[in-house]
Amino acid sequence: MKKIILSTLLLLSACVYSQDWKSDFNEVKSIAAKENKNILLVFSGSDWCAPCIKLDKNVWQSDAFKKESEKWVLYKADFPKKKGNALAPELAESNKKLAEKYNKNGNFPLVILLNPEGKAIGMEGFKNISAEDYIAIINSFQK
Repeated sequence: MKKIILSTLLLLSACVYSQDWKSDFNEVKSIAAKENKNILLVFSGSDWCAPCIKLDKNVWQSDAFKKESEKWVLYKADFPKKKGNALAPELAESNKKLAEKYNKNGNFPLVILLNPEGKAIGMEGFKNISAEDYIAIINSFQK
């Protein structure tokens, strides 16, 4: 019985702190406007960019980020290169348009905090720092 209760609590805690990365930027803008939340837009090369992979592992997958992420609407504009990781054509096109607007220099990774209207209020690249310190940088954009 104890194992069942413990398993249930662990599952519930994982759900409470799970990330909700959206896959439709129009939905992201709609949610941000409705809930008056900023948008965390991440440009990533998930299968070829070593700093992107490290940022994902050290920050985006951290418990600290999972707890903090609920105050933003999350969108990861991924640009994989391997055929096996290819995105659906419409998603790849959407990400390309986002890059043309927000990441003209093609920097990877690039993390941009947008206000609910889609205006950039801060951006950062890779930093080899703790998840808590990286989150503090993102939070500093809102002040």
